[in-house]
Amino acid sequence: MSSDSGVAHPLSRSLRDWQHHLRERLRVVSDQPEQEARWLLAAALGLDATALLRNALLPISADQGAQIAALLVRRLAGVPLAYCLGEWSFYGLDLRVSPEVLIPRPDTETLVTLALEGLAEEGAVRVLDLGTGSGAIALAIALARPQAEVWAVEHSPAALRVARANGALLAPRVHWLEGDWYAPLDDTLGFDRIVANPPYLADDDPHLPDLHHEPRDALVAGPRGLECLERIIAGAYERLSTSGMLLLEHGPDQGAAVRRLLGNAGFRAVRTRCDLAGRERVSSGTRI
Repeated sequence: MSSDSGVAHPLSRSLRDWQHHLRERLRVVSDQPEQEARWLLAAALGLDATALLRNALLPISADQGAQIAALLVRRLAGVPLAYCLGEWSFYGLDLRVSPEVLIPRPDTETLVTLALEGLAEEGAVRVLDLGTGSGAIALAIALARPQAEVWAVEHSPAALRVARANGALLAPRVHWLEGDWYAPLDDTLGFDRIVANPPYLADDDPHLPDLHHEPRDALVAGPRGLECLERIIAGAYERLSTSGMLLLEHGPDQGAAVRRLLGNAGFRAVRTRCDLAGRERVSSGTRI
């Protein structure tokens, strides 16, 4: 077996050989090369972790080797592991992901946890997820609260296709709508929770070069980074039921600005919670 990319292993004949080869090559892009090697092999061969361990001497065909090598090429080129695998875990769910959607991150699990607090497990509650992307937030809430009526809005048709595919796999009831923020919603709908992880980076944010594989329009809000947050807050109050809550993920340096926006819009009990790293991450306000 040969490859112009230099990533194929001409002596590879078994699963164990390939695992060793991937582990060594991945050291330049990963701080957990052994784990990533297992994940890439599992994705290429359709095997789970147990099967990988039990079949170390499994012969790998030329076609299978080519599939493994293709994944390795992408990873060595800096493509995020989630996109190489085509799926990622979020709040205990295995979600399909692609370059059309942001990769779900642990920071956003904080938003889900806070949205579920005080949300009745029984009875008619209604939740709106704005800018749903892969559908991660909407699906996590829908599965945790099966009686809830969950609505999810996304302006990107390509991203919405990913969300709908995830919904079809996980099977909760979610109303998927294409459009810009509140635009596709019926004016008569009111919600007990509105949640969003909108774009909140500024045009010149220094982190953008490291995120160039992810969709820019899901990351960048505008010159100040607050533009999408402002639009969501401006339209939220009239969409919430009495004692309904708006919860927003934002950058760690935007907490004060978001609290000010929430207060100016008439929200009460405004607060900010920190993520697992202790950074301000989710701000909320309640309609009284």
